Amino acid sequence: MKHLYLIRHAKARQADRDQADRERPLRRRGHRQLAAMAHPLERIGAFDGALYVSSATRARQTLLGLAVALPTQDLTKRAHHSDDLYTFDARQLRRWLQESAPEDAALTLIGHNPALLALAQWLAQASPERLPTAGALHLALPVDRWEQLGKHCGTLVASLAPTEVSHALFKGSAPDAPALKGLSLAERVHGRLVHHYQRIRALEPGVKAGWDPEFLHQYRVNLRRSRAIAESLLSITPKPKVKKALEGVKRSARATSRLRDLDVFLMGLEGKPEGERGAIEPAVAAWLREQAEAEHRALCQRMASRRYRKQLRRWRDALDAKPMRNLLDTLEPDAIEQVLTERMARHDAQWRALDDTAPDEAIHTLRKTVKRVRYLAELAPDRHRDLLDRLPTRQTLLGDFQDIASQRGLLAEFREAPATASLSPQTDDALTAWDRALSDRMAELRSRILALPPLTEAPAASA
Repeated sequence: MKHLYLIRHAKARQADRDQADRERPLRRRGHRQLAAMAHPLERIGAFDGALYVSSATRARQTLLGLAVALPTQDLTKRAHHSDDLYTFDARQLRRWLQESAPEDAALTLIGHNPALLALAQWLAQASPERLPTAGALHLALPVDRWEQLGKHCGTLVASLAPTEVSHALFKGSAPDAPALKGLSLAERVHGRLVHHYQRIRALEPGVKAGWDPEFLHQYRVNLRRSRAIAESLLSITPKPKVKKALEGVKRSARATSRLRDLDVFLMGLEGKPEGERGAIEPAVAAWLREQAEAEHRALCQRMASRRYRKQLRRWRDALDAKPMRNLLDTLEPDAIEQVLTERMARHDAQWRALDDTAPDEAIHTLRKTVKRVRYLAELAPDRHRDLLDRLPTRQTLLGDFQDIASQRGLLAEFREAPATASLSPQTDDALTAWDRALSDRMAELRSRILALPPLTEAPAASA
């Protein structure tokens, strides 16, 4: 079995008038692509075997960018540069593989399109239709020698794209927010709902890839905003068909909850300086990663299902269907204001009911109410600028409280897991101390939440 990794060079500058194509250097975006792609490429085994690089400047700089991000790999020392790989012809690349490639079990080529993509499509029938700059394909080829390669003899094992491994890079190609200024309330609401749907679908590849937790976070945000806006509309004018279509959005959001909790806990642990990590933390982190991988597999299976696609298609159709149009056509700003006022009053009632003995779930409920208030206020941001300015501090406190509550729950799960059934007394003591520290932090946050002013209380005017 042979493994072939095809890496397209990173984003390069257009050639100047007096510059040869071979000499084109990378753009700044190309370097950002490589910083994002290096570790995912390493994890899929792209640097486990022989490494050959086109002699073009942009390919050599791609190698250097990866080498900087992965200093222990010694990529610049291991790489072989070849003029034969500076080609845009897949047939020439195929001949090189069959006649000149080393007989390593794994081989990585850093080269150019359309040759790389056309080669992949010749080797594996299920290859993708495009290979972006700094993108990579991993092919498994059931041959003993490269000269035995045949059309569609292999299978695509994995594909990587910069905009799927890095949310920061994805943002540059994400659907633009709609221009809402000057539109009617109905047009603004519809524009926001359609935009949230577009973002959900655009984020899906990054969620499925699983390299950057921010994809999942933003996917959840857009699902929940869609739900909050639609539920506000339905509280004004009930529409059973719209409510039924919304159920799929709600289920999709719920399906991400545990994975997001695991991601947040893991990011907190992995972001700690090594000297500040407790002795038990590596074992907890390993367990969290196992749990997260299982949750991610389940989420990917759900997103690949016909039921999921049908649910989201039904929601998109509902946004333009007659029941939603009728709902929006009769929507008045005063009705939205009334719902917002009711939500703020509900928040204040929930907040006043809190005390030192209130269950954690009551604070979680308060957090969800704050989010619904925010999403409604954002429908008329100019009118509610003061309210929107006051909400972030409140959301941060409530979010931190919820994150720690989730972490305590996960630690309790870890303690009960079969693999940790025979914990040493020292380990058990460390877990108890960790939980106590989290409990103390929650008590501090609870006190700060109780000290907040109600939302309906206008801030004091400055002197």
